[in-house]
Amino acid sequence: MSTPSPDLLVRRVVRSDRPRWAELYAGYRGFYDLGTDSTAIARTWEWVVGEQHGMTGLVAVSADGTLLGLANLRMFARPSTGTIGLYLDDLFADPGARRRGVGAALLDATADLAAQRGASVVRWITSRDNATARSLYDQHATATPWVTYDMPPAD
Repeated sequence: MSTPSPDLLVRRVVRSDRPRWAELYAGYRGFYDLGTDSTAIARTWEWVVGEQHGMTGLVAVSADGTLLGLANLRMFARPSTGTIGLYLDDLFADPGARRRGVGAALLDATADLAAQRGASVVRWITSRDNATARSLYDQHATATPWVTYDMPPAD
C-alpha cells in the first residue's frame, strides 16, 4: 500500500488556497481533456470553499505550505440502503509530487471524513485507461462491476 509521506498534511481548503487550488484543478481538467474553462473552475472553487451542494474540498500540503494535491467531495443519498455516501468527484496530485503519497494521503483523509460523517461508502469513478491512478485506487478500494451512463437533459 502507498504510504503518505510524514511531511504531508491534509486539511480543508481555505480562501487563501484559491490560486494554487485553481492551478491544480486546471491540471485535473487538462488530464481529462476538459479544456480550460475559467468559469467552471471559479464556480467549482466557490462550491468547494463555500461547502455548497454538500461539497467539501481537501488539499494535501507539504511541510513548506505548498499545495500538492486536491480532493473534491460531496455527500449523496443512497436510497437502496437508506444511508448516505461520500462521493469523490475529483482527485489530483501535482505531477511533480507524484509517488510521494499525495493521493494516498487524500484517500485516507477522505475515508476519515466519511467515517466522521457516518457515510456508508466512499465512491468514485475513473477512466478505464487511468492505470497509474487505478493502481493506487486498488490499494484503497474495490472496483465495482457497475457501468456509468450520461444522458443529456430534455430540450
